[in-house]
Amino acid sequence: MRYALTDREWAFILPTLPNKPRGVPRVDDRRVLNGIFWVLRSAAPWRDLPDQFGPYTTCYNRFVRWRRAGVWDQIMERLSAAHEALVQMIDTSVVRVHQHGACIANNGRQQMGRSRGGLTGKIHVVVDANGLPVRLGLTGGQAHDNQLCSILLANLPQDGRLLADRGYDADWIRAFVNERGAWANIPPNRNRKDPICFSPYLYRDRNLVERFFNKIKHCRRVATRYDNLAANYLAFIKLACIRLWLRVYQSTT
Repeated sequence: MRYALTDREWAFILPTLPNKPRGVPRVDDRRVLNGIFWVLRSAAPWRDLPDQFGPYTTCYNRFVRWRRAGVWDQIMERLSAAHEALVQMIDTSVVRVHQHGACIANNGRQQMGRSRGGLTGKIHVVVDANGLPVRLGLTGGQAHDNQLCSILLANLPQDGRLLADRGYDADWIRAFVNERGAWANIPPNRNRKDPICFSPYLYRDRNLVERFFNKIKHCRRVATRYDNLAANYLAFIKLACIRLWLRVYQSTT
């Protein structure tokens, strides 16, 4: 079955899923989760979910219920616990909001911003030395790239190294990194007057964060935002990240 979880992937996820006994027999969690991943990759509406995954209402309800219970966050934390923390890279990517996703009152509160191309959102991410996601954030597309720096880089380790593009060349970011005993390898803006230490050789590794965005945008539900709620869209981004981590986990076990 395309996009289905392998036995090893399922064995890793199973302990994190809540499984309270109920009077009515439950639709198999693995079957439901495969349906959620099918929606993630195909970007089809929930109503178009094939019958082999069970009722679409069950898949949607569990997707939301597990999101509210923090299940996706727990899986991300378990997978990223063994990441290489000494080198971290931060970047953003703009995503267009589909007209179906914009049909909600006060959409500005749902991390949608208006620009020349219409409504957009912006994914913020920190990846490790292997290009695997460590922390995620979401803002409107009009927000500056460094808006979530203080949140996403809060766990930057001492003696670590941060790689970022010129959009992050700000004195307060460099000071924020230095306070944690780390070093920011960021190319200086052309209008910067004071010379700074910058290594073009080390900066070459920053392509890993660009490749990360290319990988998660294979999931059409991430490449274009169809969700009204920012929480649901961010959950889909986390699911795409979980799938990347699971592939690495499966190849190393």
